[in-house]
Amino acid sequence: MVDDLRKYLNHLLEKVNGLHCIIITDRDGVPLVRAVTERAPQLALRPNFISTFGMATDQASKLGLGRNKTIISMYSSYQVIQMNKLPLVITFIGSDNCNTGHILSLENQIEPFLKDLAAVVADAP
Repeated sequence: MVDDLRKYLNHLLEKVNGLHCIIITDRDGVPLVRAVTERAPQLALRPNFISTFGMATDQASKLGLGRNKTIISMYSSYQVIQMNKLPLVITFIGSDNCNTGHILSLENQIEPFLKDLAAVVADAP
């Protein structure tokens, strides 16, 4: 299951120009599956960077606008898009000029592959 998902994520990396990385983690930032190109920033691949999404999404959900689903962070050379798919988090890292809308559209393509992985994570102690 994980190998098939990794192959699929690598296929998606090739489809989106400027997309460097797709990481699926648990809520705490523990990597479960990842597809990475050599252009991905190494600091952004660390669990301590990825795990900050959990805190940020909790705070954003307190704004009174409902549950937060996605956070998009733009930096000088990169963009980071993180999607809340509890108990999983999907992180995309792309170049600053990567098409953000194209990355967001990948959500519907990846979601069918997440059900089994989410069940395993939800059953873990």
